[in-house]
Amino acid sequence: MKLATFSHSGSTRIGVAAGGADEQLVDLAAAAPELPTEMCAFLAAGEPALEAARAALASAGARLPLAGVHLEAPILRPPKILAVGMNYRDHIEEAKAGGMKIPEHPVIFNKQSTSVHPPGEPFHLPRASQLLDYEGELAFVVGKRCRHVSREGAEAVIAGYTIVNDVSVRDWQLRTPTFTMGKSFDTHCPMGPWIVTADEFGDPHSHDLKTWVNGELRQSSNTKNLVFDCFTLVEHLSTAFTLEPGDLVATGTPGGVGIAMKPPRFLVAGDVVRIAIDGIGELENGVIAEP
Repeated sequence: MKLATFSHSGSTRIGVAAGGADEQLVDLAAAAPELPTEMCAFLAAGEPALEAARAALASAGARLPLAGVHLEAPILRPPKILAVGMNYRDHIEEAKAGGMKIPEHPVIFNKQSTSVHPPGEPFHLPRASQLLDYEGELAFVVGKRCRHVSREGAEAVIAGYTIVNDVSVRDWQLRTPTFTMGKSFDTHCPMGPWIVTADEFGDPHSHDLKTWVNGELRQSSNTKNLVFDCFTLVEHLSTAFTLEPGDLVATGTPGGVGIAMKPPRFLVAGDVVRIAIDGIGELENGVIAEP
């Protein structure tokens, strides 16, 4: 299933996309009114909620034209947004000039939850910097409260997968070792267009990932090139702290980012970034000067 958060007729709620990007959305508030209308609460309700959503998808009722709703970020306010640096071999290769090596352990940083941004809406070129960059990434969404999860058990706690643009303000990112400030500007975590449930997405380590800027292909890789795969990341993160339904983990970006080009090519107002992951769809956002 493709689980979406959307706004329509003055309220924001969740639904299931049916038939593709130009088709329909099953309004779960109408089709299954007993279900939570917020994504984290829905995921926390577990398998019974998913079964009710599947039953609603199989019915012909409570459908809205997808073009007639406003898609929001699938998770409006994730409890945690965790991200992984230097997690594609081709990205490490292009960063070798800066002394980067394949890390022995996952390089974890966080993005603030206020950076979340919906598909289709432009994100900000900040007043504080002109060194704005894109990073197309596969992200997974935690579906169960858990701690000390083994790699073998990790698949069972992942609810699904989505696309994230880990927008980065490079000078702010690189001025300290932690990355957090340069990764957390408002609007700098576009995500969506929906969450594809784990059963539909299949093996998360076999999907093509591509990023275009103004129609020019900049990134082209496959999730098989992850240094630390999704299940290893669950094991690693849950060793330290509890993972909760709705936590978002962006798994890293492949080579082809703007800062690594010669000369560097940073985003400017008017640019359009489109990220595609097969099995999920596309996330597209423009760039505007920060209001």
